[in-house]
Amino acid sequence: MQHRVSRKQPNSRMCLVCGLGNTAGIQASFYDLENGQTVGLFTARDEHQSYPGRLHGGLVTAMLDEAIGRAVMASVGYQLWGVTAEFTTRFKKPVPLGVELRVVGRVDKQEGRVYNGSGEILLPDGDVAASGLGRYVMLPLDRIAESTAGDQDWGVVASPEDPHEIPLP
Repeated sequence: MQHRVSRKQPNSRMCLVCGLGNTAGIQASFYDLENGQTVGLFTARDEHQSYPGRLHGGLVTAMLDEAIGRAVMASVGYQLWGVTAEFTTRFKKPVPLGVELRVVGRVDKQEGRVYNGSGEILLPDGDVAASGLGRYVMLPLDRIAESTAGDQDWGVVASPEDPHEIPLP
């Protein structure tokens, strides 16, 4: 089923997951959907592998954590940032390199400044390769980092390849 993109999310310069200036990073792009979920599109490369042809499990977890954290951030209108307090990953199938994958995040529950979310990495055929559950504490950026969003070139970088719809099972 196709889901309409309502907003492209910002990228930064050096983030391991979304940093466009981080040549060793994954350089994923994230989008908010009209159904309230956040989806990241990415293609893992050889430098991201563990076993030959497979994405490293730590990076699988990083992708899930980022997607869920971004869904939480979107749910509060980008005014606060989520700090991961707890995370669990379930690995179901190998995650291949060299093909575009989707990582989906959503908010499941909110209590005060604490948000619980879930997500999945989807293979090209829609099968779930890994799933994650996370708990996040929402804080202003100046309580998390010593730099500002502007210092990290945090902003939306539009591309002609940006989708208007993203398929999800």
